[in-house]
Amino acid sequence: MRIDQFAFDLPENLIALRPAAPRDSARLLVVREDGTREHRIVHDLPGLLRRGDMLVVNDSKVIPARLFGIRQRGEHDSASGAKVELLLHRRVGPDTFCALARPAKRLKTGDVVCFGTKLTGTIVSRDGAEVTIAFQQQGAELDSAIAADGVVPLPPYIAAKRAADLRDVKDYQTVYARVFGSVAAPTAGLHFTPELLRSLGACGISVASITLHVGLGTFLPVTAEDSADHVMHSEYAEIPPAVASQINEARIAGGRIVAVGSTALRTLETASDDSGRIHPFGGETNLFITPGYRFKAVDVLLTNFHLPKSTLFMLVSAFSGTAVMKTAYSEAINAGYRFYSYGDGCLLFRASA
Repeated sequence: MRIDQFAFDLPENLIALRPAAPRDSARLLVVREDGTREHRIVHDLPGLLRRGDMLVVNDSKVIPARLFGIRQRGEHDSASGAKVELLLHRRVGPDTFCALARPAKRLKTGDVVCFGTKLTGTIVSRDGAEVTIAFQQQGAELDSAIAADGVVPLPPYIAAKRAADLRDVKDYQTVYARVFGSVAAPTAGLHFTPELLRSLGACGISVASITLHVGLGTFLPVTAEDSADHVMHSEYAEIPPAVASQINEARIAGGRIVAVGSTALRTLETASDDSGRIHPFGGETNLFITPGYRFKAVDVLLTNFHLPKSTLFMLVSAFSGTAVMKTAYSEAINAGYRFYSYGDGCLLFRASA
């Protein structure tokens, strides 16, 4: 399938640089099973769903994964003192991360890099722009040190226009984030407030939490001309047994499964059998969903507006139909909807097979 089938023109002024305030005041384009559309706001979500439905959210927490450091090579080494930047993207041990380095050529195995006041690490290996770094701390102590010295890793289309600041520490995190591990927010969840979650509960709509740690792939564009040639990066996902049972019970009782974001959807579809039953899961997923995929577990998808020719726009095209989504995006652009991570949302009801 050619990637250019998923192209569209987006005015640059529609890229959101800050979230709506309050979060649930963001606009919401509702796309029904037959492709008909209506314009609402996220706060309307309880009335758009029905009693017995279950929201499934991704509780992964964004780590302040961008680190700025100084290379140390010894007291008399003239190469000491060079500035480097790391983007942590995958934890591979209690004290060890894989990271993208810039400029990577300044680093070699054995180099010590100091970040701020609390964090120091040693380069274990380097392969092109990617390094493996072992820190002096580990576990929760390391998490705390990264939180103290790291910076929120805003997506490139925001970072190119402004620097991350203290507002982003809160804004770029869902209110239900719990498990540190993502280098990018599961952005559909950014629309939720404690008040909205209470309203959903009062309407008999339950919430289940699963985990997918958003990884490096979220920053990488699709460079292949055909979707068959694109390789998805693996990401760690987890559905505990009790949560799998909770989701299955909601479906058996007649409720619809509402995935909050593409990460929740991909995790559920990875863990589902052909009947739609969710099994406990803990491991890597590189599920790449394009038109023609048969959805097994998810009935409704809450998601943001995505980049042209991205894997995420391919996913929503698979969910609701390519022609339907191109029409919906065109309408959203004409109506001035705000796009991408801090932008507005779509509520998609899956097209019948």
